[in-house]
Amino acid sequence: MSFIDVDRLRASLLPAPESGHFVQEDGGEGLALTPAAVLFPIVVRDGGHTVLLTQRTAHLRDHAGQISFPGGRVEDDDPSPVYTALRETEEEIGLAREHVEVLGFLPEYRTGTGFRVTPVVALVHPPFSLALDPFEVAEAFEVPLAFLLDTGNHKRHSLHYRGALRHFFAMPYGDYFIWGATAGMIRALCERLGLQGA
Repeated sequence: MSFIDVDRLRASLLPAPESGHFVQEDGGEGLALTPAAVLFPIVVRDGGHTVLLTQRTAHLRDHAGQISFPGGRVEDDDPSPVYTALRETEEEIGLAREHVEVLGFLPEYRTGTGFRVTPVVALVHPPFSLALDPFEVAEAFEVPLAFLLDTGNHKRHSLHYRGALRHFFAMPYGDYFIWGATAGMIRALCERLGLQGA
């Protein structure tokens, strides 16, 4: 699946955000939730589709050093999750919105750290240039979509957090350890595409 069938992908997604339909991360039950939105950017490359990810800088308050989708908190004057995702993506990595074709949404993802995230799935059409915000983003890189959608690459892990054993998926890729909410949203896309596995 180096190239994804865009019609199949679009058909698997929600046409609009649905707050009543969500994925709950282990350990996040009962937390007050801050609304956020991220862009799940699938880059249309000649050699196969890729996913554009970022590594957050080590000093940030939330999810420091983690691999993440570009995105962030919803501001009071943001009219929609799409607007938030595109605004945050421009601020974090300098990806201009004219390169982004929104396809649809994954179910809201509620994190163990108190965010309710709307994942906005989109195609990104090259050529484009990036300009990273050095305060928030240490690096931007691409991972083959085929690797991320292969559930054989999804490894189960656990850790002790807030006094309990929490379980999560991770997708190690070279020197990158993709886990947490990012891995959870990738798993959600696999499920909606009907890809079975671990």
